[in-house]
Amino acid sequence: MALCILYKGDKMDKMNTFLNLIGALNDETRVIILAFLQNHGELCVCDLQNALDLKQSRLSRHLKILKDCGFLYVKRKGTWAYYGINENLSIFHIECLKAIQELQLSLPPLQKITCNNHKE
Repeated sequence: MALCILYKGDKMDKMNTFLNLIGALNDETRVIILAFLQNHGELCVCDLQNALDLKQSRLSRHLKILKDCGFLYVKRKGTWAYYGINENLSIFHIECLKAIQELQLSLPPLQKITCNNHKE
């Protein structure tokens, strides 16, 4: 119901949008990234990489998928990229994030080790 209100276009556009969103959530790492960002707010890619113990290329791919389907925004500060949860989400996105919170995932601690040293 919320998708029909939010997304304009024909039925195929709505179907493709829906499938892309569901596909983005069909990966444990991406669900963990969303939960981590919900708990800690906007973070630099380097902090996500450190906390989640992911290679930069793999993390970047997951972040792009989550950004492309509307869950995340990216801010660039000099050479650094910061990701966070979008504030203007559809009802469907919000309900998905609530469901992720209800999973009560065991997440690694956040240890900001490099962002404090960034020079913009």
